[in-house]
Order: sequence, then C-alpha cells, then structure tokens
Amino acid sequence: MTLRIALAVWLASIVWLSAQESRDPRRLKPALYEMFSHSENCMACHNNLITPGGEDVSIGVTWRSTMMANSARDPYWQAGVRRETIDHPTHGAAIQDECAACHMPMATRIARESGGRGDVFSHLPVPPSPSASAKQIQPSATQAELRRLAADGVSCSVCHQISSEHLGTRESFNGGFVINPTPATGVRPIFGPYRVDAGRKTIMRSVSGFAQEEAPHIKQSELCATCHTLITTAFGPNGEVVGSLPEQMNYQEWRHSDFAREQRSCQSCHMPAAAGPIRAASVLGEARDTLARHVFVGGNAYMVRLLNRYRHELGVVALPSELEATANATIRQLQRDTAELTLSKPALTAGTLAFDVDIRNLTGHKLPTGYPSRRLWLHVVVKNGRGETVFESGAFGSVGSIAGNDNDTDPRRFEPHHDEITAADQIQIYETILGDSSGAVTTGLLSATQYLKDNRLLPRGFDKTTAAAEIGVYGHAKSDETFLGGSDRVRYRLPLATSGPVTIDVELRYQTIAYRWALNLERYDAPETKRFLSYYSATADASAVVIATARARVE
Repeated sequence: MTLRIALAVWLASIVWLSAQESRDPRRLKPALYEMFSHSENCMACHNNLITPGGEDVSIGVTWRSTMMANSARDPYWQAGVRRETIDHPTHGAAIQDECAACHMPMATRIARESGGRGDVFSHLPVPPSPSASAKQIQPSATQAELRRLAADGVSCSVCHQISSEHLGTRESFNGGFVINPTPATGVRPIFGPYRVDAGRKTIMRSVSGFAQEEAPHIKQSELCATCHTLITTAFGPNGEVVGSLPEQMNYQEWRHSDFAREQRSCQSCHMPAAAGPIRAASVLGEARDTLARHVFVGGNAYMVRLLNRYRHELGVVALPSELEATANATIRQLQRDTAELTLSKPALTAGTLAFDVDIRNLTGHKLPTGYPSRRLWLHVVVKNGRGETVFESGAFGSVGSIAGNDNDTDPRRFEPHHDEITAADQIQIYETILGDSSGAVTTGLLSATQYLKDNRLLPRGFDKTTAAAEIGVYGHAKSDETFLGGSDRVRYRLPLATSGPVTIDVELRYQTIAYRWALNLERYDAPETKRFLSYYSATADASAVVIATARARVE
C-alpha cells in the first residue's frame, strides 16, 4: 500500500468517527437502503469550506436550510397533498406516490424498487431529531429508517446519483429521473463536476460507500427539469380522467428563452459560483477555481421563515441562524436579480394623471414560475402635495389578500390582465388562474385541465406567438402588444380631482402563497390543512416581499 493510500484510509477512519457512524449498511436489512446516504454523512467532509474572501460556503450547512432539504417538512405541501387525496379518494395512493417522488425521493425510490409505492402520510410528522444515529435502528425497524430517509428531503445522494439517461425528455419529468442499480463492484458512483484522483476516491468510498465520477450532466438544466417539470392528470367527481395540465414548466419556459440560447443553466442562477481557489471537500480536497453554492436560492423566503418559526413542530434540523441566512439570501436575489421597474415621466393634464410602468423580467423563466400559488403585482400609490393618498391600486392586506382583487374577493372570479388601468379596483397581477373541465376557477391541481389566465412575465427572448401550448400566454395578455418577451408595459390613466404637485410610488410585490390558495383549504378537515392555516393566519402579513420600486413626481 502506498503512503498516499495509507494516509487516505487513516483520514477516512477519522472522518467516519466524526460522523458518529451514522450510517452502517450492515445493520440495515434491505440492500436497497444502500442506494442512498443520509446528508450528515456528507457533511463531515463537505463543511468548513471558506472562500479567499472569508465567506463560508460549506455545502452541508448551506443545504440543510434550503427548501430542497426541507421538501418533506413543507407544511403547505403536506396540506396540499392531503387536500388532493380528499378530493380524489380513489387515487389517493397514486397521488401520494407521485408527490413523494420529488419531496421524499429516497424513501419513494426504495418503496418502488421493493414493488410498492411511495407515500407521504406514513412518514409524517417528521420526527424532531431525524438525524438520530442509525446504530439505534434495528433491522426490524425498516419503517423508522424509511421515515428518516423521507425526512432528508432532496438530499445529496439523490441529485448526485441521477444519471444522464432520458434527461430532458418527457420520460424524465414528474420525478422520473434514473438512478442506476448498484454495479457488480458494490461501489455506487456519485456524480460531480470534477475529475477526482484515485486517492481521493478511496477516501470517499471508505467513508460513504460511494466513489466520485465526473459527469457534465450534473451542471445541466435537464437535471433540474426532472422534478421542476410537472404534468398532472385531472380527475372528475367520480375519479374518471378528464384531462391533464402542464402544471410546472420551468424548464420549457427556459428552453424558449435567450437564457437557454446563451447556455445559462438553472444552476448558474440558483447555485451561483463562489470564486476560488476553494476546495469542495475539507478533507484532502483539491483547490478549484469556483465552487457552486448549495443555497438553491429561489423565491420562497416566506416558507423558509415559516419553517424557522415552527421548527420544533415541523422537525427542522437547520439552525435558526442558518434558516434566516437562507431567507435573507432569497430576498437579496428577489430584489437584485429578479425584476426591474421603470416609471415614465408623468403628466397631469385636464384632470387626468398619465404615466407608464415598465416591468422587466431578469430571470430565465416566467416570473413567477413553478407552483401556481405564486403571484406578482403592482402596488401604485398617488399622493397630493399635502401627502394625502388620492389613488391606490394593489394594496396588500394583513390577511394576505390584495384589496380589490376579484379572486381574493370571490373564488369564482379572477382579475383580468390589464394593459391600461383607470380605476382603483383594477390591479395588474401576474399569475396563473386554473380552470376545471367545466371552465370554473379552481385551486385544485388534480381538478384543473386548463389555464384561464397566464400573464406571468415572460423571460427575455420568449416569443409568445411561437410558444407551445404548454407554456403559452392565456387571457388578455395574449393580445397585449406591450406584453413581450422580457417585459410588460402598463399604462395608467387616472382621473384626479387635484392639481400638482403629485407623487407616484410603485412597488412590485411577490407572494409565494396567494390568499385564495390558502383560504381554499378551509373546507378540508384534516390535521395538515388545519395546521397550515393556523400558520398562515399568524404570518400572512409577512407573506409578500417588495422586490422593486420606482418613484416619480409632477410639479
């Protein structure tokens, strides 16, 4: 044995002890459990990573405060799954299996490989200490181990084991990613962006049972598309299939934008690179030019803070300071890299105040994208020279609603897209409104068959005239000539019984769980729905973020 290998084995033994032997495959009865490793096993080597500028970019600590790590703990997701199983009881098992595929992927994959299905509710509630040592789990306690894997959410050994097979195709969507069987050698590959020498592979294999393998696909958007592209099947009142819905199309929106043509991947924005030289592993790691941050920053600061506030009830492991850091990073991205507002020079003539608001989408997909409970809107306030409000559109209420919004007032209606606003009860809201097979407005994902409205801001380079139906524009925005790839213009022509001076303030606000999407859970008598509604009622006033502002004045 060479000195290098001997040193690697010795260091591996130290790392093994530091991880408290939290994974011992010999104690786990089913061989299928060896497909995955718990996240804390990775943290032993992938923490204590500091950039030359002093920033801590430790992979494990950063990841565990993200929505990826807490995908199984998300109380709104839990409530949503419960709602769908109540709405469609004959499909309850299939609904849980599909939802768990991306939110509880390790437990689901093991269940499927065993000839069963993934489920959600047998793994809930998430235990307060999901990182309890596997030494305490006897071979007969397979359900306890499955719950522990389920609680780990989208863990390291999920994403880093997805193979390149079928990526970017329909077969890979809805959580249809491929994780290959264990090879004859018994050593499972773990995919990463770097080529790793034999000595370092020995260290990782000794500690985790996995060996690194360079794989370019780990940096491609197609990897993310496996769970961030969802096509749902819609059911009628008797359980019959009545249609389908392209529910989340982040990847397809990106493909139709300039970002794809410029080869700017999902990872380039959501895993921004930290400048090196920096190591990816604290144990004999090799200095690299950059390291992809594992903060997976998106737009859901509200849920991250909800997880922090109710951490004990939800079994959250990340420290309060870590969750707050992730929430702050999310808000920074929303305010710096998401959208821009421009306000034209206003004119007050013959009792009419006229100005235009231009909104520019800086992201590589529709804004907002993803789960259809999200919305973006313009809050406009006009004040006279005495500081009195003479016009307001889009005021945010303490219960999470938007004043004057048709859908928040009446679940059967919705606010149309506006190219011109002339009254206070007209609000420009960028959102999706779902319709069932009869054309009625719904927030039931598995009842929806169509979009009655989709005027979410388009990414730069997105041509709405050539977009496929699954990523199309629906409602009045389709014919709005100023609603284009990358931007929208809204004209305000307001009758005002005042003379100058007049001050105009415009805010662009973002909310991840719209009022109606929360309120529609009230009729479901289940612990998950009741719990989420109690959380929402206590925090709804903080559920929206101002992401851009603009001001103008008429003398």
